[in-house]
Amino acid sequence: MRWGLHLTINDSGSFQTPEEALHYLRHVGALTNDAEIDLAEAALALGLLFLPGVHIDRYRQHLRKLAEHVQEEYRSRLRLEEDDNLHMRVQVLRKIIHEAHGYAGDDKNYDDIQNANFIRVIERRKGLPVSLGILYIVLARGMGWVCEGLSFPGHFLLRMELESERLILDPFKEGKEMNAADLRQLLKSIVGQNAELSVDYYNVVPNREILVRLENNLKKRLIEGEDYGQAILAAEAIGAFSPDEYRIYLDQGVLHAKLGHNQQAVAALETYIAKTPSAKERQQASQLLQQIKSELD
Repeated sequence: MRWGLHLTINDSGSFQTPEEALHYLRHVGALTNDAEIDLAEAALALGLLFLPGVHIDRYRQHLRKLAEHVQEEYRSRLRLEEDDNLHMRVQVLRKIIHEAHGYAGDDKNYDDIQNANFIRVIERRKGLPVSLGILYIVLARGMGWVCEGLSFPGHFLLRMELESERLILDPFKEGKEMNAADLRQLLKSIVGQNAELSVDYYNVVPNREILVRLENNLKKRLIEGEDYGQAILAAEAIGAFSPDEYRIYLDQGVLHAKLGHNQQAVAALETYIAKTPSAKERQQASQLLQQIKSELD
């Protein structure tokens, strides 16, 4: 039996400051192959943008330690002649992430902004479904296992596969295996009692979209807290690693306008108008743009 640990946590320290982290995210934005995106490094970079002075290498080291513990637990179970099936692999991840290192979904303070910052999630061992889901994906893929995020609305879920077997997991509920009834109940609690499951909810989410989902959670909470300056930084981060996410330029324009940064608002809205494929959205943004330009005259 051969084991291989493929965790891609960056050992070279490609960024150490928020400025270098933003440069790294622009590098991610230039990648054309989604599989080349290092989820762990990108999530750490997003966290560092808001935490100047943090020593990022300690978080890289923590992730490497988690990966080593997953490998050790897996090897131990094989030595005990446990069947190497999908349920066993899920149990390995659960034991290391939740039992050994104490990670959990923050259901008491779900909207705490720290739950959407991957660095703070590591510090506090608490997070949102998507931030904990990233942890699962990084560790599973580090073992060479198939683990993907799903486009389930309002709550990030995972799918692990082994040969013909598939399991859907809720990282927020300590990796709970979700059956059709569980998924239907979760959907109705989020969307409404008339909602029904759709095949689209089982589509795989690319790495870039997972990062967008993570940072949108942060941006949303910053806007709700009326911290528009930091919300602009979150929007700029999304534009850096996902330049095709054209709606982010509308967010930037509106947020700059709220702060009276009219020239920046104009530039962002012009970019949005140039990128959006919707004539209706172009018209609405153009009206806002003309209003802001009139204040510049």
